[in-house]
Amino acid sequence: MQASDVVKARLMDAQDLERTLQRMARQIVELMDPDDPAGEHFALIGMQTRGVHIARRLKRMIRAVDDIDLPLGVLDATMYRDDFRQRLKQPVVRATRIMFDVTERNLVLVDDVLYTGRTVRAALDALMDMGRPASIRFLAVVDRGLRELPIRADIVGRTVPTISGEEIRVRLHETDSHEGVYLVERRTNSTRN
Repeated sequence: MQASDVVKARLMDAQDLERTLQRMARQIVELMDPDDPAGEHFALIGMQTRGVHIARRLKRMIRAVDDIDLPLGVLDATMYRDDFRQRLKQPVVRATRIMFDVTERNLVLVDDVLYTGRTVRAALDALMDMGRPASIRFLAVVDRGLRELPIRADIVGRTVPTISGEEIRVRLHETDSHEGVYLVERRTNSTRN
């Protein structure tokens, strides 16, 4: 958390987050075509940054329980955002690594928090530039509401309605000093997802 942020509530601790991800992994497997038991026409796409770590965890869970090794791609949709020039003077562009053809593949796009829907729209544009997937489903650990575009998550860990000035922070051991999900009141201008 930043020094100016005020934690209003811890929504999930590390165990809650783990249980939520296990449930979401089961939901992903349920989406898979019974005629494609090895998941050959299915893949996970993690959105930079925390969505990538969440997708990796989901991949490991699915492999451990169902012995299905899904392909995993990494996507940064920064350059596809409709507001990146307005929001960021120096946009941070991270790696995109999708080492498989997305055409005719069923994809699950993974991110930590769904807010305005603009990042998801940008990710959809980026994926469509790479090919024509059979389907794209969206998974978010937390849906915080306040949408600006008609986008929804197909798989949601938790829905937490927020008001202006509040944010949801998902903390993962891969990027942060601790794990959990927090409702935060931000004291400075926020970026919009």
